[in-house]
Order: sequence, then C-alpha cells, then structure tokens
Amino acid sequence: MIRTENQTVQTVCETGVKKAQRPAKKMLILAILAGVYIGFGAQLATTLTLDAAQYIGLGLSNVLAGVVFSVGLILVLIAGAELFTGNNLLCVSYLCNRITGNELLKNWTIVYIGNFIGSILLAWIIFNTGLYATGGNALGLKAIELANNKVNLSFSQAFFRGLACNWLVCLALWMASKAENNTGKILSVIFPITAFVASGFEHSIANMYFIPMGIFLKGVGGLAYNNVGGLVNLTWGGFIAKNLIPVTLGIMLLAEPSS
Repeated sequence: MIRTENQTVQTVCETGVKKAQRPAKKMLILAILAGVYIGFGAQLATTLTLDAAQYIGLGLSNVLAGVVFSVGLILVLIAGAELFTGNNLLCVSYLCNRITGNELLKNWTIVYIGNFIGSILLAWIIFNTGLYATGGNALGLKAIELANNKVNLSFSQAFFRGLACNWLVCLALWMASKAENNTGKILSVIFPITAFVASGFEHSIANMYFIPMGIFLKGVGGLAYNNVGGLVNLTWGGFIAKNLIPVTLGIMLLAEPSS
C-alpha cells in the first residue's frame, strides 16, 4: 500500500510542522545524531570501496558506495533524527501556511549546526580508532583522496553537484513518505541515494565527515599522499570556502521535489 499524492503532501506537511515546533534542545540533539548517522554511512562507503574498483570497475564500485552509504539516511529515517538536507522539505509546510518563515529558518539553522557537530564528532572518533591503518594505511589514503578531491572542485561544480544531490535526497524522503511501512521506506531511500553517490554528487552533511577526516589524517606519519596539486586546499578554510558553502547553497536552492 502506498499513500496517494494528496495524502503524501499532508504527511510531509504534518511532519514538517512537528519538526519545526520541536524544542530547540531536542532539535539540536536529534541533529547531532543525524550527523553521526550520515558519518557512519560515509565511513562504511569509504571502507567497502577501498580496493573495489580494481576488481569490479570504477562504475560498480561507485554503485556499491551508494548502496552502503544509504545506511546513513535509513538510520535517520527509521531511528528518527534531524537532517538538514532532508529538512529542506519543511518548505512544503511553509507553503501550506502551517509554519512561519522564522520557524523554518530556526529549524534549518539549529539542525545544520547539530549535523556539523555530529559529523565532526564521529570523524574524530573514527580517526582515534586507528582504522585508517587498514590495508597498510590504504584506508587512510583513500579517505585523504576523497577529501582532497572535494576541496578542489570549482565553486560552480560544487554548487550544481549539491543541487543535484538534494534533488535525489528530497525525492527519496518524498517517496518514503508515500510508504506505510518501514520496508517500503527503506526501499524508497536506497535507490535515489545510490544514484546520487554513484553519480558523484555532493552532500553537505556527508562532507562534514569526509573532509574533516581527511584534514585529521593528512598530518599522520606514514600517509604519504602523492598528488600533483598537493593538499594545499585540504584545510578548515578550504573545507568551508571551497566545498561547504557552495554545496550548501546548491542544496538550499532545490528544497522541494514535487508541487
């Protein structure tokens, strides 16, 4: 059973009202958890695609990364948490005149900050596990490579990759809202999320894990990352200016998958 379009609009609208009217403290805690959940998906994707490309090819390796990264959004959806990218759907509640502009901006601000805290917290925890030494430091080098690639995109590349990413994220959550059971919700999430990861789009919250992890690792002895351009942009300033700002702007431009 799936909900009709009108029922889905109503469901998304009511969910948005609930999210927007949560107490700020609870909203922040749930946002921190969402950052952690997305970080788990990012870590799993990094680990499972460590050497997959040499066996199954780059394309299928990217598909594998997308499938396992979906764990992050599944945790957010089923366990319950506040994710900035998905909360762009609060625009539906705003357009239905169920929440105010101030409530919308309050939610986005608190949730964005909470996601940032949670993602970096998990990156710091995983860094301190020493798992980057897996495969003779191959996992650490993979993490640095991923992070460095992200901070060397042009502004327009990062912007449009963020826009395309959130189109699929919002569609995933929109379709999940049509489902009446958890199995349907999970299946609704997996395919759009796999599509955005495999396509190489940019997710601002995932990057709050990927890029800080690269920053933590680049100073570790034994991780000799060889790249013609070096790691000049792999800094906190580069993270914010070269990736986080343009990707976030792209994500916010496309906040609603359906009218």
